[in-house]
Amino acid sequence: MVQYRLGEAARLLGVSVDTVRRHVDAGRLASTRSAGQQRLVDGADLARLADSLESDDESGAGSSARNHLLGIVTRVVTDKVAAHVEMRCGPFRVVSLLTRESVDELGLAPGVMVHAVIKATNVVVELADARATS
Repeated sequence: MVQYRLGEAARLLGVSVDTVRRHVDAGRLASTRSAGQQRLVDGADLARLADSLESDDESGAGSSARNHLLGIVTRVVTDKVAAHVEMRCGPFRVVSLLTRESVDELGLAPGVMVHAVIKATNVVVELADARATS
């Protein structure tokens, strides 16, 4: 039986330790105490909770791609035709190769909030608020 400390569980779920603690306190996630009185959660129980959590991000509406990562552009390198865009999406560094025309049309530059839309081996870059204005 694999067990995780609350901090580890939080990292796996992509939430804060307080959020995991609230799941435990609400009975959505069972916990035990270690010999040192640290709370531990069962890995299988954590997996069930992770599977049951609905994403608050509705950015996937109207798209067949299901992996939308909210992030911020950290670097843009362009030449006459192509562009290299680096983003930080939570703990992940995501890189997309796209046309310079797309970068110019979207106004991509360091500091711009975007969604990295990942389907298969392609990463599509969308402005984070594009759906709200269309």
